[in-house]
Formats: sequence, structure tokens, C-alpha cells
Amino acid sequence: MTALLAGDDFDALFTQFGYTAFRLEVRESYAGMPYEVAPLRQFLAGEDPVDLEWTTGYRALVARHAAAGRRITRVRIVSEPWSEYTRFGIWLAAGTNAAGEDIRYLPRTHPVVAELPHEDFWLFDSQRLYLLHFSADDNLIGAEPVTDPPRIVAANAARDAAWHHAERRDQYAERHGFDDQRRPSA
Repeated sequence: MTALLAGDDFDALFTQFGYTAFRLEVRESYAGMPYEVAPLRQFLAGEDPVDLEWTTGYRALVARHAAAGRRITRVRIVSEPWSEYTRFGIWLAAGTNAAGEDIRYLPRTHPVVAELPHEDFWLFDSQRLYLLHFSADDNLIGAEPVTDPPRIVAANAARDAAWHHAERRDQYAERHGFDDQRRPSA
């Protein structure tokens, strides 16, 4: 395996794309990320507001890209009924979507999911692919650059298939009766 990008090297990926950044999320949870532990607890406890100071920089980055005509999109593969983490993620996506990201949802039971990769990835400008590696406790370890052309083509096909069948966040949330009006603190 190639050395993984992490920290500032990983963050730099989000300043180095020209047109599009796409993420496929297939994991059931990302609750091990240290910055999400307290906000997830607050969300599940029904607190209002939930401290989302940690999202401020990312939402500003998304807004800058959107203003410049660049797109950040993702498809989340989710189990139904939802886990507590999925509910949190759907709620959280309202803020990043408002900043300009387009997060969509695809039920894990949809037939196309069987054809998709079983690992998370970021795909930048349809040509730079990074597979995401996580620890057993859901912490991001880093991103593995992939330069093999057939794997990059396959990631593009997976993106297109997932995107075609996924549902916009607001429509998906409404269809499932999810109407959490709490707003983030930041």
C-alpha cells in the first residue's frame, strides 16, 4: 500500500481541485472522529444548540468553492431504519448543503449498492482517486492515492451510478419524516 495522506497533506486535497470533489460514503458510522463525539452526544440528548464550531472552516471552504463554480458532492449509503449516527449526519448535512455542498442519500438495500465499492473514497476532478482508511473505532487514518487508470474509471462509474439513484438530502429527510429544527451554534 502507498503511504497514506493525513493531516495537512489530506486537507490540501480540498484546495487543489479545479472543478469537482466527490465522496462516496459506505460506512455505517464515523462516530470515532474526536471532533464529533461531543456534538453527537449533544444531538442525541436533544440539546439546542449543538456545538458545531468544528464545522465552521469546512463550511467556509465549501462556500468559497461554490462561489467559484466548483462543486463538492457526496453520496451516503445508509441503512434503514437509521442509526443514531445517520440521524445526526442527516441533520448535519443541512448546514453543509446550505453552504453549497450537495449531499445525497441512497438506501443500503437499493440494488445498485451491490455494484458499488465497499470502501469510502474521494474523487477529485474525475481523475484523482483517494481511498479512505479507518481504524476499528471509526477514526480516519488517512487517504491512499490510487493511480491505476482502471480503478479510477471504476470510481467514476460508481459515482455516476450512486448519484443517479441517490436522493437529495432535503427530499430524503422529508420523505422519512425527519424535521429536526435545531440549528448549529456556529
